[in-house]
Amino acid sequence: MRIPARRMALAAFSAAAATALFTAPAGATVFEQGISVHDDARITEDGGVILSGTYHCEQASPEGAMQVKATVEQDGGRLSIGGEQIVCDGMERRWVAHAPGAYANVRAGTAKVTAELQEIHLSGLFPRSVDTVALDSRDVTFRRGN
Repeated sequence: MRIPARRMALAAFSAAAATALFTAPAGATVFEQGISVHDDARITEDGGVILSGTYHCEQASPEGAMQVKATVEQDGGRLSIGGEQIVCDGMERRWVAHAPGAYANVRAGTAKVTAELQEIHLSGLFPRSVDTVALDSRDVTFRRGN
């Protein structure tokens, strides 16, 4: 079967363009993003949970927004906290997540905390998808008190 010259030229051009587009160095990224979990996890007097850490990110795409989500895993249970929109200007900033006592079931002691920096892709006003762009996970010790 013979392939027309125009189709062959288009295929060669497409292959060359794809090679140029997808051969960035392994460590290259379009945006600089990162997140960390601090060790100062606390349980408030009413049984609520307060977590914190730092993050840095560049501006999300025009069709998106950024948020921090924190998850506590302890004794087989999971508690997810967060969801507030954050500022992405390349500066390192502090994040704080709070779960009221009515929803938290965390005791003093060790637990695994995972913080995720997420980009929400919107379709109009509704979320279309959520991508985790940075993640930190560590064991922390929850203490009672403010």
